[in-house]
Amino acid sequence: MDIQLLIAGKDVAATGGATFERRNPITGQVASVAAAATVADANAACDAAAAAFPKWSSMGPSARRAVLNKAADALEARTPEFVALMADEIGATAGWAGFNCFLAAGMLREAAAMTTQVSGEVIPSDKPGCISMALRTPAGVVLGIAPWNAPVILGVRAIAVPLAVGNTVVLKASEICPGVQRLIGRVLQDAGLPEGAINVVTNSPETAPQIVEALIAHPAVKRVNFTGSTKVGKIIGELSGRHLKPAILELGGKAPMVVLDDANIEDAVNGAAFGAFMNQGQICMSTERLVVDEKIADDFVTRFAAKASRLPAGDPRGGNVVLGSLVSVAAAEKVEHLIQDAVAKGAKLVAGGRREGSIMDACVLDHVKSDMEIYYEESFGPVVSVIRASGDDALVAIANDTDYGLASAVYSQDINRAMSVAQRIQAGICHINAATVADEAQMPFGGVKGSGYGRFGGRYGVAEFTDVKWLTIEREPHYPF
Repeated sequence: MDIQLLIAGKDVAATGGATFERRNPITGQVASVAAAATVADANAACDAAAAAFPKWSSMGPSARRAVLNKAADALEARTPEFVALMADEIGATAGWAGFNCFLAAGMLREAAAMTTQVSGEVIPSDKPGCISMALRTPAGVVLGIAPWNAPVILGVRAIAVPLAVGNTVVLKASEICPGVQRLIGRVLQDAGLPEGAINVVTNSPETAPQIVEALIAHPAVKRVNFTGSTKVGKIIGELSGRHLKPAILELGGKAPMVVLDDANIEDAVNGAAFGAFMNQGQICMSTERLVVDEKIADDFVTRFAAKASRLPAGDPRGGNVVLGSLVSVAAAEKVEHLIQDAVAKGAKLVAGGRREGSIMDACVLDHVKSDMEIYYEESFGPVVSVIRASGDDALVAIANDTDYGLASAVYSQDINRAMSVAQRIQAGICHINAATVADEAQMPFGGVKGSGYGRFGGRYGVAEFTDVKWLTIEREPHYPF
């Protein structure tokens, strides 16, 4: 599949005609050949978005809503294309790819609903005869930098609300799934977005640093949003700060699921399996730590290990598997190393352990301690650690013993007790008696600590992607001279 840049409504080759290949992680065969943008191309995309801003931002909310709703329908209609591309470029299962399209379409519809929710207020003034207002206005050009792991969901999330409130956008696609995220641009373009209102830039892995820096530095770019690793997020945050550009950073995670001694164990087992192994654990919200009260730990681990052992893993193109491929053989080898390190230091591997190339079985480690690499390091793979402790205070302390703070969960049959624990967990998201992996388009999504700052979703996104203007109307102004 050959992929070109989307700039000013046109498919264009990169300056000089450079391209790069993305290979299927399972077979090693070429999945896509994409244009490798230069800094000149990045600047051209920003220029195109700036040129389109006056027209798009001045359209009425109903007109913008109609385009976004049409895009949602078009995205759903092209689900088979997205499923095939996600299988080829990242080894995703059909179930995960289909869910990506379902939620992304919902995000477009929620964004469409936000077009009439860009509200302001009248503020009482101490000056007689003065009407004082606070208005929310589009910021300008928004740069969205999306990752590969949930490429349709996170690609759409990076641009949907910004477009809804009147901004134009540049989407910098992941080098790992250029075909998937370029198709998002085509969907929106076909839905009737004006030329240049959406632009998609693809680049080779080698040129990513200079392309990102050029995009952030461009004078037309007024907001930056990035979803990805904490390591790269710090770079994005520093670059944005250097240019005084507000940024939303949704970064890594090490999500704890806290299982209190009165939890319904079967419910907790099911929630843990979904949270840990959906998309092979390659989700920022994935359950990486099961913090279990010692009183019920043996029973929980026995049941959870049995369930994990029954989850089929394999090539997603060959049948109905729960676990497909990791994004690369190197990613699988990293997970394997973390498992081996933990076992060498005393952890017990109670499920999984088999790896064939980029495909791994669901793995469960029991008796994980703080001297093991996996205790602190984000694995981003199909392995979950069981950490035992006694009493709610000890469980909360372990849940908070991490640099991350994105998603979390608490299981207990006493809701008041669960609420107390949930409020003490340092995370932007906490679910009671549900998995750590959950998302809805209208919810405030984001983290604290090393998981970043800012919030996507519904009216919270409206606040992030608009400027507040103080506007006054004076009938009889008075001055001292």
